[in-house]
Amino acid sequence: MIETVEPGLEQEMAFTASAAAKVKSLIEEEENDSLKLRVFITGGGCAGFSYGFTFDESAADDDTVIERDGVTMVVDPMSFQYLVGSEVDFKEGLQGSQFVINNPNATTTCGCGSSFSI
Repeated sequence: MIETVEPGLEQEMAFTASAAAKVKSLIEEEENDSLKLRVFITGGGCAGFSYGFTFDESAADDDTVIERDGVTMVVDPMSFQYLVGSEVDFKEGLQGSQFVINNPNATTTCGCGSSFSI
């Protein structure tokens, strides 16, 4: 069964309007309405774990599914345990444009913000 997290339940995981808008524009460029943003954690990076983002056409039965503004984000159970309470955002600045995760579970992060430890 797919678990759907209602928007606004920040204790679970949040998907900002900025991130949803960027995902929506990327999906429109790909011309594939079935794409979903998959957020995941992998081992490695200078602080121990790294965040990853990719597009996926399907959600597994045990994925957590978060919808916002017509866009879907999916997270596998192993990654979700490290991301509970996090916020996925999209930032544009002097150092470029990127998806960022504000993770309250991270005890340390690297300088670029793409890896963390717990």
